[in-house]
Amino acid sequence: MKEIFKKQANQYYSIADWEKMNPSLTVGFTTKNGGVSEGAFSSLNTGFHVQDELQHVVENREIIADQIDFPLACWVGAEQTHKTNIRFITKQHKGLGAKDYESALKDTDGLYTNEEGLLLTLCYADCVPIYYFAPHQKYIGMVHAGWKGSVAGIAAEMVECWKQHSIEPKDILAVIGPSICEECYIVDDKVIGEVDKIVAAGKEKPYTLLSEGQYKLNLQKLNESILRTAGVQQIDVTNYCTSCHEEEFFSHRRDGGRTGRLMSFIGWKEASL
Repeated sequence: MKEIFKKQANQYYSIADWEKMNPSLTVGFTTKNGGVSEGAFSSLNTGFHVQDELQHVVENREIIADQIDFPLACWVGAEQTHKTNIRFITKQHKGLGAKDYESALKDTDGLYTNEEGLLLTLCYADCVPIYYFAPHQKYIGMVHAGWKGSVAGIAAEMVECWKQHSIEPKDILAVIGPSICEECYIVDDKVIGEVDKIVAAGKEKPYTLLSEGQYKLNLQKLNESILRTAGVQQIDVTNYCTSCHEEEFFSHRRDGGRTGRLMSFIGWKEASL
Protein backbone atom coordinates (compact mmCIF):
# COMPACT_ATOMS: atom_id res chain seq x y z
CA MET A 1 0.00 0.00 0.00
CA LYS A 2 1.36 3.43 -0.96
CA GLU A 3 2.44 5.55 2.01
CA ILE A 4 0.54 8.84 2.02
CA PHE A 5 3.02 10.57 4.38
CA LYS A 6 6.32 11.72 2.87
CA LYS A 7 9.26 12.70 5.06
CA GLN A 8 10.31 16.27 4.34
CA ALA A 9 12.79 16.93 7.16
CA ASN A 10 14.04 15.36 10.37
CA GLN A 11 11.17 17.11 12.14
CA TYR A 12 8.13 16.25 10.02
CA TYR A 13 6.24 14.35 7.33
CA SER A 14 3.80 15.95 4.90
CA ILE A 15 0.75 14.75 3.01
CA ALA A 16 2.52 15.62 -0.22
CA ASP A 17 -0.35 14.66 -2.52
CA TRP A 18 -2.63 17.22 -0.88
CA GLU A 19 0.03 19.92 -1.01
CA LYS A 20 0.56 19.25 -4.71
CA MET A 21 -3.17 19.59 -5.24
CA ASN A 22 -3.04 23.11 -3.79
CA PRO A 23 0.39 24.70 -3.12
CA SER A 24 -1.18 27.06 -0.55
CA LEU A 25 -1.91 24.09 1.71
CA THR A 26 0.47 23.04 4.49
CA VAL A 27 -0.34 19.68 6.09
CA GLY A 28 1.64 17.09 8.01
CA PHE A 29 2.71 15.30 11.19
CA THR A 30 5.80 15.84 13.32
CA THR A 31 8.42 13.34 14.48
CA LYS A 32 10.10 13.23 17.89
CA ASN A 33 13.44 14.32 16.42
CA GLY A 34 15.33 17.53 15.83
CA GLY A 35 14.21 19.49 18.88
CA VAL A 36 15.69 20.77 22.16
CA SER A 37 13.71 18.89 24.85
CA GLU A 38 15.58 16.47 27.11
CA GLY A 39 15.06 13.18 28.90
CA ALA A 40 11.68 11.52 28.37
CA PHE A 41 10.71 14.40 26.07
CA SER A 42 13.74 14.12 23.81
CA SER A 43 13.71 15.90 21.61
CA LEU A 44 10.87 17.52 19.58
CA ASN A 45 8.07 17.47 22.16
CA THR A 46 5.21 19.78 21.11
CA GLY A 47 2.91 19.25 24.12
CA PHE A 48 2.65 21.86 26.88
CA HIS A 49 0.75 19.60 29.28
CA VAL A 50 3.38 16.87 29.86
CA GLN A 51 5.60 18.70 32.40
CA ASP A 52 8.31 19.55 29.89
CA GLU A 53 10.08 22.91 30.18
CA LEU A 54 7.79 25.56 28.69
CA GLN A 55 10.63 27.30 26.87
CA HIS A 56 11.72 24.01 25.31
CA VAL A 57 8.23 23.38 23.95
CA VAL A 58 8.00 26.88 22.51
CA GLU A 59 11.46 26.52 20.95
CA ASN A 60 10.46 23.16 19.44
CA ARG A 61 7.37 24.77 17.96
CA GLU A 62 9.49 27.59 16.55
CA ILE A 63 11.72 25.00 14.90
CA ILE A 64 8.67 23.43 13.23
CA ALA A 65 7.31 26.86 12.28
CA ASP A 66 10.58 27.63 10.50
CA GLN A 67 10.64 24.24 8.78
CA ILE A 68 7.13 24.58 7.35
CA ASP A 69 7.33 28.36 6.88
CA PHE A 70 4.23 29.05 8.97
CA PRO A 71 4.75 31.57 11.84
CA LEU A 72 3.94 30.39 15.35
CA ALA A 73 1.76 33.47 15.86
CA CYS A 74 -0.65 31.98 13.30
CA TRP A 75 -1.05 28.62 15.07
CA VAL A 76 -4.18 27.51 16.94
CA GLY A 77 -4.07 24.76 19.58
CA ALA A 78 -6.52 22.98 21.87
CA GLU A 79 -6.91 21.44 25.30
CA GLN A 80 -7.87 17.93 24.17
CA THR A 81 -10.21 15.88 26.36
CA HIS A 82 -11.01 12.73 24.32
CA LYS A 83 -14.53 13.91 23.51
CA THR A 84 -16.25 14.94 20.26
CA ASN A 85 -16.25 18.73 20.50
CA ILE A 86 -15.26 20.36 17.21
CA ARG A 87 -14.64 24.09 16.65
CA PHE A 88 -14.83 26.22 13.51
CA ILE A 89 -11.68 28.35 13.57
CA THR A 90 -11.50 31.96 12.39
CA LYS A 91 -8.98 34.81 12.58
CA GLN A 92 -10.22 35.65 16.08
CA HIS A 93 -8.65 32.39 17.33
CA LYS A 94 -5.23 33.17 15.82
CA GLY A 95 -2.39 32.43 18.25
CA LEU A 96 -4.50 30.69 20.90
CA GLY A 97 -2.59 27.75 22.36
CA ALA A 98 0.46 28.51 20.22
CA LYS A 99 2.90 29.52 22.96
CA ASP A 100 1.18 28.28 26.12
CA TYR A 101 -1.46 25.82 27.28
CA GLU A 102 -3.57 28.33 29.21
CA SER A 103 -4.81 30.12 26.08
CA ALA A 104 -5.61 26.90 24.17
CA LEU A 105 -9.22 26.25 23.15
CA LYS A 106 -10.87 24.38 26.01
CA ASP A 107 -12.44 20.92 25.75
CA THR A 108 -11.80 20.58 22.01
CA ASP A 109 -10.71 17.57 19.93
CA GLY A 110 -11.44 18.80 16.40
CA LEU A 111 -10.68 21.94 14.42
CA TYR A 112 -11.67 23.12 10.95
CA THR A 113 -11.57 26.26 8.85
CA ASN A 114 -11.78 27.77 5.39
CA GLU A 115 -9.76 30.87 6.30
CA GLU A 116 -6.17 31.61 5.29
CA GLY A 117 -3.31 32.40 7.62
CA LEU A 118 -4.25 29.88 10.33
CA LEU A 119 -2.42 26.65 11.19
CA LEU A 120 -4.64 24.16 13.02
CA THR A 121 -2.70 21.94 15.43
CA LEU A 122 -3.50 18.96 17.68
CA CYS A 123 -1.21 16.72 19.77
CA TYR A 124 -0.82 12.93 20.00
CA ALA A 125 1.19 10.07 21.46
CA ASP A 126 -0.69 7.01 20.01
CA CYS A 127 -4.18 8.37 19.31
CA VAL A 128 -5.37 8.70 15.73
CA PRO A 129 -4.99 11.94 13.76
CA ILE A 130 -7.64 12.23 11.04
CA TYR A 131 -7.26 14.91 8.37
CA TYR A 132 -10.10 16.26 6.22
CA PHE A 133 -9.91 18.22 2.96
CA ALA A 134 -12.65 19.42 0.62
CA PRO A 135 -10.59 20.70 -2.35
CA HIS A 136 -13.39 22.48 -4.20
CA GLN A 137 -14.85 24.23 -1.14
CA LYS A 138 -11.39 24.81 0.39
CA TYR A 139 -12.35 23.50 3.83
CA ILE A 140 -9.70 21.76 5.92
CA GLY A 141 -9.81 20.14 9.35
CA MET A 142 -8.51 17.54 11.78
CA VAL A 143 -9.69 15.49 14.73
CA HIS A 144 -7.91 13.70 17.58
CA ALA A 145 -9.36 10.20 18.05
CA GLY A 146 -8.23 8.01 20.91
CA TRP A 147 -10.39 5.00 21.73
CA LYS A 148 -12.90 7.18 23.62
CA GLY A 149 -13.23 9.73 20.83
CA SER A 150 -13.33 6.97 18.24
CA VAL A 151 -16.22 5.05 19.80
CA ALA A 152 -18.01 8.36 20.42
CA GLY A 153 -17.88 8.93 16.65
CA ILE A 154 -15.70 12.02 16.35
CA ALA A 155 -14.60 10.93 12.85
CA ALA A 156 -18.21 11.17 11.63
CA GLU A 157 -18.91 14.30 13.67
CA MET A 158 -16.59 16.33 11.43
CA VAL A 159 -18.49 15.08 8.38
CA GLU A 160 -21.73 16.26 10.00
CA CYS A 161 -20.20 19.67 10.73
CA TRP A 162 -19.24 20.07 7.08
CA LYS A 163 -22.73 19.20 5.90
CA GLN A 164 -23.80 22.47 7.54
CA HIS A 165 -21.54 24.21 5.02
CA SER A 166 -23.10 22.32 2.08
CA ILE A 167 -20.16 19.91 1.78
CA GLU A 168 -21.27 16.37 0.95
CA PRO A 169 -19.31 13.35 2.28
CA LYS A 170 -18.40 12.31 -1.28
CA ASP A 171 -16.55 15.63 -1.69
CA ILE A 172 -14.31 15.02 1.33
CA LEU A 173 -10.82 13.54 1.19
CA ALA A 174 -9.65 11.95 4.45
CA VAL A 175 -6.30 10.72 5.71
CA ILE A 176 -5.73 8.60 8.82
CA GLY A 177 -2.29 9.40 10.20
CA PRO A 178 0.42 7.80 12.36
CA SER A 179 -1.02 6.15 15.47
CA ILE A 180 -0.69 2.93 17.44
CA CYS A 181 -1.27 -0.27 15.44
CA GLU A 182 -3.28 -3.30 16.50
CA GLU A 183 -0.16 -5.36 17.27
CA CYS A 184 0.81 -2.77 19.89
CA TYR A 185 -2.64 -1.93 21.24
CA ILE A 186 -4.18 -4.50 23.59
CA VAL A 187 -7.53 -3.64 25.20
CA ASP A 188 -10.13 -5.29 27.43
CA ASP A 189 -13.81 -6.24 27.24
CA LYS A 190 -14.94 -2.78 28.35
CA VAL A 191 -13.34 -1.08 25.33
CA ILE A 192 -14.51 -3.75 22.89
CA GLY A 193 -18.06 -3.43 24.22
CA GLU A 194 -17.99 0.25 23.24
CA VAL A 195 -16.45 -0.55 19.84
CA ASP A 196 -19.24 -3.01 19.08
CA LYS A 197 -21.82 -0.26 19.65
CA ILE A 198 -20.47 1.89 16.81
CA VAL A 199 -19.33 -0.62 14.20
CA ALA A 200 -22.18 -0.98 11.71
CA ALA A 201 -23.94 -4.33 11.50
CA GLY A 202 -22.32 -6.59 8.96
CA LYS A 203 -19.05 -4.64 8.95
CA GLU A 204 -15.76 -6.39 9.65
CA LYS A 205 -14.75 -6.04 13.30
CA PRO A 206 -11.60 -3.92 13.78
CA TYR A 207 -10.21 -6.21 16.47
CA THR A 208 -9.08 -9.79 17.08
CA LEU A 209 -9.31 -11.91 20.21
CA LEU A 210 -5.89 -12.46 21.78
CA SER A 211 -6.94 -14.33 24.93
CA GLU A 212 -9.91 -14.27 27.27
CA GLY A 213 -10.73 -10.62 27.91
CA GLN A 214 -7.81 -9.40 25.81
CA TYR A 215 -8.08 -8.04 22.25
CA LYS A 216 -5.86 -6.42 19.64
CA LEU A 217 -7.70 -3.27 18.53
CA ASN A 218 -7.02 -1.52 15.21
CA LEU A 219 -8.02 2.11 15.84
CA GLN A 220 -7.12 3.09 12.28
CA LYS A 221 -9.47 0.47 10.83
CA LEU A 222 -12.20 1.45 13.31
CA ASN A 223 -12.05 5.08 12.21
CA GLU A 224 -11.90 4.16 8.53
CA SER A 225 -15.08 2.12 9.01
CA ILE A 226 -16.77 5.04 10.78
CA LEU A 227 -15.80 7.42 7.98
CA ARG A 228 -17.09 5.06 5.28
CA THR A 229 -20.39 4.61 7.12
CA ALA A 230 -20.62 8.42 7.21
CA GLY A 231 -20.30 8.49 3.42
CA VAL A 232 -16.64 9.42 2.96
CA GLN A 233 -15.28 7.42 0.03
CA GLN A 234 -11.75 8.72 -0.49
CA ILE A 235 -9.68 7.62 2.51
CA ASP A 236 -5.93 7.01 2.75
CA VAL A 237 -4.42 5.23 5.74
CA THR A 238 -0.79 5.49 6.81
CA ASN A 239 1.48 2.48 7.37
CA TYR A 240 3.19 4.19 10.30
CA CYS A 241 2.69 3.03 13.90
CA THR A 242 3.76 5.42 16.66
CA SER A 243 4.74 2.49 18.88
CA CYS A 244 6.52 0.30 16.30
CA HIS A 245 8.50 3.14 14.72
CA GLU A 246 10.38 3.98 17.91
CA GLU A 247 13.08 5.97 16.15
CA GLU A 248 10.51 8.40 14.71
CA PHE A 249 7.62 8.84 17.14
CA PHE A 250 6.66 9.22 20.80
CA SER A 251 4.30 6.51 22.14
CA HIS A 252 2.36 6.84 25.40
CA ARG A 253 1.92 3.09 25.71
CA ARG A 254 5.41 2.04 24.65
CA ASP A 255 7.10 4.74 26.75
CA GLY A 256 5.14 3.95 29.90
CA GLY A 257 3.06 7.11 30.01
CA ARG A 258 5.88 9.63 30.39
CA THR A 259 6.72 10.88 26.93
CA GLY A 260 6.46 13.81 24.53
CA ARG A 261 3.70 14.67 22.10
CA LEU A 262 3.63 14.64 18.31
CA MET A 263 1.63 17.20 16.35
CA SER A 264 -0.71 17.12 13.38
CA PHE A 265 -1.02 20.38 11.49
CA ILE A 266 -3.00 21.77 8.56
CA GLY A 267 -3.44 25.29 7.27
CA TRP A 268 -3.86 27.64 4.31
CA LYS A 269 -0.97 30.04 3.85
CA GLU A 270 -1.67 33.65 3.06
CA ALA A 271 0.05 35.17 0.05
CA SER A 272 1.95 37.46 2.39
CA LEU A 273 3.30 34.64 4.56
